[in-house]
Amino acid sequence: MRTFGILALALALGLPVQAGAQGRDQIRIVGSSTVFPFATAVAEQFGKTTDFKTPVIESTGSGGGLKLFCAGVGMQHPDVTNSSRRIKASEIELCNSNGVLDIVEVKIGFDGIVIANSKATGRYSLTKEQVFRALAKDVPNAAGKLVPNGYTTWSEIDASLPNTRIEVLGPPPTSGTRDAFVELAMEGGAKAIPSLKALRKQDKKAFKAVAHAIREDGAYVEAGENDNLIVQKLEANPKALGIFGFSFLQQNADKIQGSLVGGSKPTFENIASGEYGISRSLYFYVKAAHIDRVPGIREYVGEFTSDRAVGPDGYLGDKGLIPLPDSDRAAVRDAAENLVSIQLADLAAN
Repeated sequence: MRTFGILALALALGLPVQAGAQGRDQIRIVGSSTVFPFATAVAEQFGKTTDFKTPVIESTGSGGGLKLFCAGVGMQHPDVTNSSRRIKASEIELCNSNGVLDIVEVKIGFDGIVIANSKATGRYSLTKEQVFRALAKDVPNAAGKLVPNGYTTWSEIDASLPNTRIEVLGPPPTSGTRDAFVELAMEGGAKAIPSLKALRKQDKKAFKAVAHAIREDGAYVEAGENDNLIVQKLEANPKALGIFGFSFLQQNADKIQGSLVGGSKPTFENIASGEYGISRSLYFYVKAAHIDRVPGIREYVGEFTSDRAVGPDGYLGDKGLIPLPDSDRAAVRDAAENLVSIQLADLAAN
């Protein structure tokens, strides 16, 4: 549903909107495409089991959702935003500058980022270094000097890999999946290269600029925020790889397969144990100023943090969510019930 995003855009541009925007009785949620299926399942359960209306959810990407969320307080702005990465300090500052002062952070569980391909071809087994060399904008040559990435096939990176053109479909810069991928996979791969490891010791900012820069010559194809679309494209193009959240792999296990990364398969057990090296936490953020102004926000948060939703046997597990440890779930639930706001110092502590 795009109506809410259009409304927010109209308000941002100073265009007139109907008076109905002044009050509403339905929770409005934006944000991550990865968290979207989990939030949708909770919203549907919430709508069936309470007297409140089913929340309206829009998939805008993590960055896009936080931008809408932080735009201000009032019924024209969303109440909740989903995110497949933690909120950034700059986003808290943006929120604060627009009067969004109390932001409740709710961690819901873990997810793995998979590098998958069609089952019509063989499964890849990759290292983070190989992933970096395939997708980085600049890579070190034999002398350790950074040069524009000239790899065109996987076998050029390592003879054990298929002699197939490098073509990877992935999320755009506004996506939390993209943020997590470059931090966990690309940065991890760059650290495995001696010349870049040395650069990191000398200049962390310069290292991060190299590690996070994705090539723009067609080997990496931005496929939008819709992860289901990437899955469809992998079916149509068996030679390509795609990057998306584990839940989409689980939902399409009859069509696609996840590559091994560092010898580990992207499975529920491997992600939960930390053995699979490209995993991240998932969140949603609640605008405390809207609680009690929009009916049902407290109850929606209560449903989302309940063991029946996010516990080891919760219904979100069927959709691919990896639950938090028992003590962490209890702490998250307690903080959410007491509307504990996230502070900049909390980010610095992690």
